[in-house]
Amino acid sequence: MSVFEDSAYRHHESVHFFVDEPTGMRAIIAIHSTDIGPALGGCRLVNYSNSSEALNDVLRLSRGMSLKNSLAGLELGGGKAVIMVPESWNNNPRYQGPERAELFKAFGRAVDSLGGRYITAEDMNVSVEDASNMRLTTTHVVGLDSGMGDPSPLTAQGVFVGMRACIVRAFSTNSFQGLKVAVQGLGKVGWRLCEDLHKAGAKLLVADIDDATLQKAQKEFGAKIVDPDQIVVETCDIFAPCARGGVINEDNVGQLQAKVIAGSANNQLSNDVLGERLHKDGIIYAPDYVINAGGVINIAPEVKGVIDHKWVDQKVAGIEQTVAEIIDASLANDMSTVTVADEIATRRILAARDKGLKAA
Repeated sequence: MSVFEDSAYRHHESVHFFVDEPTGMRAIIAIHSTDIGPALGGCRLVNYSNSSEALNDVLRLSRGMSLKNSLAGLELGGGKAVIMVPESWNNNPRYQGPERAELFKAFGRAVDSLGGRYITAEDMNVSVEDASNMRLTTTHVVGLDSGMGDPSPLTAQGVFVGMRACIVRAFSTNSFQGLKVAVQGLGKVGWRLCEDLHKAGAKLLVADIDDATLQKAQKEFGAKIVDPDQIVVETCDIFAPCARGGVINEDNVGQLQAKVIAGSANNQLSNDVLGERLHKDGIIYAPDYVINAGGVINIAPEVKGVIDHKWVDQKVAGIEQTVAEIIDASLANDMSTVTVADEIATRRILAARDKGLKAA
């Protein structure tokens, strides 16, 4: 399949492929839109089965960043990058040999070649240390210790407040006390979300591929451990996907037991049509690119060389109101939350494009 025939292409401005033979780096950077500002979106390191899978992932993620940044009210466009795990790393994205630093320096050079049209940051399996190595070869990277720092705590905070907007509408309460929340994925964001939910009185069901993390969650939160493949359809009040995307698909959508779906994972639905199915089934879905915007909000000030934690805190708190407005519009107009959110975000992007064309 070529780039243009990929179903996720959807009007991207450009897609760039990079290879660095000494490090084994194979990377794709997709720039969906720069109408509102330079394209900001993280870089993820994943053991993809092939390059077509990597391409589809980066295209879907890139468009999601355009919508996310637009709905968050940021002066930024959307882009994303993926790096395929080198074969020499034994397919392990957490490999910590000396080649890792060299790979991210090579990726930094790739980012730099785009002249600031794309600004990168950490995402799945990419650490602050990795970003620091990128910084050695490009200035177009944010999320560093010297800046706003690790965005994952703010991502979790945004999911928590956005989830609160959902339960008000699903259960007529703003309290998590006694609600069963199934969290899939206990990485940095998923774990922090569990901490917040546990403090708020929620009963946790958890799934992850790391047994030590699961045992820790069971001990600290009293969480029930669930099989990673089963947790999607587990009986619960809220399902929070916080790992890979595409976990809700045609095969399992009819088996969902949760009344609310709200998590940090990108592209939680394997396709956008499923948003309509969730709406018809009476399940409240918080579009992922709305509720998980806390991370990108956290690093946005760095783009302008500013450190402003107060601004970030206010913006992240506003995710609750944004999610609430999208759900209310969905219910009032009998439209899926995906459709509502897409229309709002696209309207702002097109308005910026029209303004730019008139100025030219």
